[in-house]
Amino acid sequence: MNVVEEYTGHVEPGGDATRRTLAALTITKLSVGPMDNNAYLLVCRDTNEALLIDAANEPERISDLIGHGPDRPALRTIVTTHQHADHWQALGAVAGANGSYTAAHPDDAGPLPVPPDHLVEHGNALTVGDCTLEVIHLRGHTPGSIALLYRDPDGHPHLFTGDSLFPGGVGKTTSPEAFTSLLNDVSDRIFDVLPDDTWFYPGHGDDSTLGAERPKLAEWRERGW
Repeated sequence: MNVVEEYTGHVEPGGDATRRTLAALTITKLSVGPMDNNAYLLVCRDTNEALLIDAANEPERISDLIGHGPDRPALRTIVTTHQHADHWQALGAVAGANGSYTAAHPDDAGPLPVPPDHLVEHGNALTVGDCTLEVIHLRGHTPGSIALLYRDPDGHPHLFTGDSLFPGGVGKTTSPEAFTSLLNDVSDRIFDVLPDDTWFYPGHGDDSTLGAERPKLAEWRERGW
């Protein structure tokens, strides 16, 4: 697995991974599967403990990303951001191969192929080594969609949004009520409390910042679902 160290937030299906190195944590992004799903491997630099966000597909490529040598990180936890099947096709294989704990919100746990070891709610915390991730429940794309927030003490926040927030809008919803719920949660729980330099990492496609998307919130609400 080739890993590009100059992080831009763009990856190609079947292509290289790309890594961002922070003071305490590395974030490596990989596109997997036919729907161009993003899988994110977070590794604590002090402990070499890892957490994977969305074991979406291609377990062999995810295994190559983790590595096969004695110095590879220990994948302790796999978090599934929501119940849609394109986000968990490799969950059983990757969790089984690494002896990883799995985590998801209880409202989305039922369809998952592996019953979660940890059920996480809004405001809970997950750890990857010495680093802490905050769970943000975003209701609308699915009942139990979650985002994960890492507040880098030496830089700006990093937010992993699953399919709830993308550059250009919130995720797909199936009714006006679900759209309003999702946009309200994204507004209240993300844009109202996090700064413009928050970098967010979606479940598909390229990254963005809250500052780049904030001016479009009124347009999104007017556009509707």
